[in-house]
Amino acid sequence: MTDKVRLYEVGPRDGLQNEKEVVPTDVKVRLIELLAEAGLTHIEATSFVSPKWVPQMGDNSDVMAALPKREGVTYPVLTPNLRGLEAALDAGATEVAIFGAASESFSRKNINCSIEESLDRFAPVAELACENGVALRGYVSCVLGCPYEGDIAPEAVAVMSERLLAMGCYEVSLGDTIGVGTPKSMADMLEVVLDRIPVEKIALHCHDTYGQALANILTGLERGVRVVDSSVAGLGGCPYAKGASGNVATEDVLYMLNGMGFETGVDLDKLVKAAWYIADHLGRPPASKVATAMGKTD
Repeated sequence: MTDKVRLYEVGPRDGLQNEKEVVPTDVKVRLIELLAEAGLTHIEATSFVSPKWVPQMGDNSDVMAALPKREGVTYPVLTPNLRGLEAALDAGATEVAIFGAASESFSRKNINCSIEESLDRFAPVAELACENGVALRGYVSCVLGCPYEGDIAPEAVAVMSERLLAMGCYEVSLGDTIGVGTPKSMADMLEVVLDRIPVEKIALHCHDTYGQALANILTGLERGVRVVDSSVAGLGGCPYAKGASGNVATEDVLYMLNGMGFETGVDLDKLVKAAWYIADHLGRPPASKVATAMGKTD
C-alpha cells in the first residue's frame, strides 16, 4: 500500500462541539492554523447551527472571518438546514456538509425527523450549495450500530449513501457513531456499500469507544478506502456512552499510515504540537497514544 490517503480533520468542529466550557475564538483559530501548518488540507472549522443547541459553535462567522486563506486548504462547515447554509455562504464557506443517519430511531432522536424527512430537508440545501459552486459532503451516522436499534443493516447504509450522492455530495463519510464496530462488521458493511458505490466516493469516520477504530480503518484501507476522518488529540467524546472516547485521534491514524507507507502530506511532529496545544488549553492530556508517547515539544 503505497498510494495517498486524505485525512479529513474534524477536531475543531466535531471534536470541540461537546466541550462544556466555550473555547475562545482565538484558540479555535490558532488550532486550525496549526493543523494547516502540519499539512492537513481539509479542516472542518465550525458548524452553522443555532447557538441555542450548540453554544460552542456560536462564533462560527468570527472563526471563518479570522482564518487565513491558504492555497490547497479548505475549511468545510456543517450546515444542517437552509438557514445554516445561507449563513455559511455569507461567511465565505467553500465547502459544506449535511448529515443523515442509517438508523430511523437515531434520525428521530438526533435531528427530530425521519430519514425520509431529513432527505427532504437536505434537498434545498444541496440545490443551493450546487448553485453557488460550493462543494457538498454527506455524513451517514450509525453505519455499524445504533444506541437505540442495535445492529444496522448494511443495505440501509448503502441506500442512504446513494441518496446523498444523488443530491450532489462529492463523497459520503460513513460514521461508526458509537464505536461498536469491529473489522468483521466493517467488512460486511463495506461489501454491500462498495458493491453499489465507487470506493473513491467513500470516507470512514470511526469512533474509538471500544478501541476498534484503527482496526476498522485498516479494514477500509484494505478495501480501497482512501479518505479517513479523524480528530486531533482525539477530541470529542461519545455522548451515547458516558465516559467513553469518541473520535479516533488524527495522530494515531497518521502514525499507522506512515508505518504502512501511505502518503498523506501531513507532518507528525507538527500534528502532535497541535494536539498538545489544544490539550493544554482544555486542561487535560491528549486522548491519543501517539501524542502521549511522543510528549510535548517546544
